[in-house]
Amino acid sequence: MYIIYRFRKCIVFLIFLSFMCGLVLGMVLVLKTDATGVIETNPSDSVRKIEEKESEGRKPTVTKLHLNLSKLVTATLSENLIRKAMKLSNQKLQQNWHLNKTESVQQNVTLPEPNYNVHIFYYTWYGSPPFDKKYLHWDHAYLPHWNKMEDKKWRHGRHSPPEDIGANFYPELGPYSSRDAGVIEKHMLQIRSAGIGVVAVSWYPPEMADEEGHPADDLIPALLDAAHRYKLKLCLHIEPYKDRSPSNLKENIKYVLHKYGAHPGFYRYSHNGRNLPLFYIYDSYLIKVSEWRIFLNSDSPEGIRGTQFDGIFIGLLVEKNQLKDITSAGFDGFYTYFASNTFTYGAKSANWKKLATFAKTNKLIFIPSVGPGYVDTRVRPWNGKNTKDRLDGKYYENSMASALNVRPPLLSITSFNEWHEGTQIEKAAVAKATGDFKYLDYAPHKSDYYLALTLKWVDFFQKQLNWTV
Repeated sequence: MYIIYRFRKCIVFLIFLSFMCGLVLGMVLVLKTDATGVIETNPSDSVRKIEEKESEGRKPTVTKLHLNLSKLVTATLSENLIRKAMKLSNQKLQQNWHLNKTESVQQNVTLPEPNYNVHIFYYTWYGSPPFDKKYLHWDHAYLPHWNKMEDKKWRHGRHSPPEDIGANFYPELGPYSSRDAGVIEKHMLQIRSAGIGVVAVSWYPPEMADEEGHPADDLIPALLDAAHRYKLKLCLHIEPYKDRSPSNLKENIKYVLHKYGAHPGFYRYSHNGRNLPLFYIYDSYLIKVSEWRIFLNSDSPEGIRGTQFDGIFIGLLVEKNQLKDITSAGFDGFYTYFASNTFTYGAKSANWKKLATFAKTNKLIFIPSVGPGYVDTRVRPWNGKNTKDRLDGKYYENSMASALNVRPPLLSITSFNEWHEGTQIEKAAVAKATGDFKYLDYAPHKSDYYLALTLKWVDFFQKQLNWTV
């Protein structure tokens, strides 16, 4: 009997050992190659579905990142997007997540609720060889100075990625493509983790782009879908495309609303009793006030007011004398955009109280634009006078405090990823160099430092809005 008993134990052990070996071997193979034969290099690439479920009457929402067990058995957060130490009044952000022993392994990450009164400018003009056949924007040219004599003093030519890029900081994701679905997913997660609610996407009409990029209107559906997965909204930041005029802008607005307006991720804002799509108009001053007046007039047959294509139109304020133009043209409000607070009248935070008063008097929306700093000498080597050092985050915090001090209805951030001008809050790499140039970084802080600072101030802004109500 004893021999039979030992024999049975051996059989059971061998079966168990064979099962475990097979399981481990299977997981190794799957982790290396997915169903399409593409090698997986990052566990986060296995994320396939994001569900957001709210407990009854409780906020914030817990977002669950579902990872397929066949691809990932043990996991840690590769993206520490919410710094635990950063919270208003020195409170810690709770980042609780659990692994459930079910058919799939789940990561439950507590993310802040998105604040739809906070907008961030986002750029889709970046390209890399795997997706775009070549680098776009990362290889940006050194721009010439308008004075030919002065221009002779400065460097010319183009940057040569991947090590040498047209930016003073280097992205943690490397010189990526805006078409990379994985990059878009990570961007939306970063934006959501900072408490931001609206992504203001730089936009050109179909088949049009800036001089350094390629057309990117076809990316809007993917951006809308990704934004919606993270409970974010998307609006358009309309660039000064070639021959832009109120008449062709009207046609482009029609195109946008027909194609994207019904998407649940498309942003709308309520103002003066109207709930309509919001559009930022960059360099709006380039078009005459008389032409804007026709476009933004309900009495004009060429106008867009009162039609199904009406919207909330936000013009760019650069100089003080443009305040009258903003009002006369019929804009619903104005924003300041620039992150260098000495660059324009509108960008100077010292002027924001006056601007807020003017907006309130004229029933306009004032949207101050805050930024973490400014440096563009890798594309404009002669523009060092406009550089604004980040001062270990103090510049950003001062900008935020100045904006919230005037109690604006909306707040805009310049920017998530305008790398050329060094205004990004996207994660940046540390200790990176190319040749004799050393890239700036966020040290001694982690790469998500400015996302955490943003969350801190967005949280305070929400409290301020609640107090106002």
